[in-house]
Amino acid sequence: MALNNVGKFGVWQSHTITTPQAVAEMEELGYGAIWLGSSPAADWDGYDKLLSASNSIVVGTSIVNIWSTPAKAAAQTYLRLEDKYPGRFLLGVGAGHREATDTYTKPYDALVDYLDVLDAEGVPQHGRALAALGPRVARLARDRTAGALPYLTVPAHIRELREILGPDKLLVAEHKVTLDTDLERARETGRRRAGFYLGLSNYANNLRRIGFDDADLVAPGSDTYIDAVVAHGTAEQIADRVTEHVAAGADHICVQVLADDTLPTLRALAPLLAERTR
Repeated sequence: MALNNVGKFGVWQSHTITTPQAVAEMEELGYGAIWLGSSPAADWDGYDKLLSASNSIVVGTSIVNIWSTPAKAAAQTYLRLEDKYPGRFLLGVGAGHREATDTYTKPYDALVDYLDVLDAEGVPQHGRALAALGPRVARLARDRTAGALPYLTVPAHIRELREILGPDKLLVAEHKVTLDTDLERARETGRRRAGFYLGLSNYANNLRRIGFDDADLVAPGSDTYIDAVVAHGTAEQIADRVTEHVAAGADHICVQVLADDTLPTLRALAPLLAERTR
């Protein structure tokens, strides 16, 4: 598979809270990639800091927003980082949310145009991936990138995407986790962080398409919805839950810890994820 070696499991978190020291520890713990959320810009100065503070962990964007970051700028960042840190930067791009921009028109066409520019600027297919939820963008990811970076997903969705992507494309599954054995408190944490997405049409439509009822998707979400997209309980229970994505066809799981300090949970999960993804 001609793509960056992201390993079997990694971390998803906002680029705004990700520090070089934390990434260095994630690498020591065995996490193969750090996926930077909250739409980092192409000129964000943190990429170099994270890569220079570590030796092998892959830094991926999840995602660079095509409406706010010009394709040429994204290409320049990729090429610069690839030259300096070969095989350690993966450019994840996506169309974001209709509710977040006034320019959100014909997102599929905009993604095609963006990839055309990346081609022209010399960004190879194995160095980029797409945020894909539905079948059409998944097919675009299959045909023109290393693979797909679905967010707010469940194993049934991963199974569907793997069928579309085929066996040789990267499929990364994001899953939210809270290390808490108090069921109601864990669900409340989940609602604070995952209820927001039900107001975004692309996520709500995809969740409805893959089997959730309308009643599940009334913000801040039913217990069925929260329990599906937020793994909670003991570290062992969480590891069992998130690795269901591997059985469904994911190559790589990235955990998003719903806590201000993510490292204690990441420390607890690392050996369990390593054992379950051998």
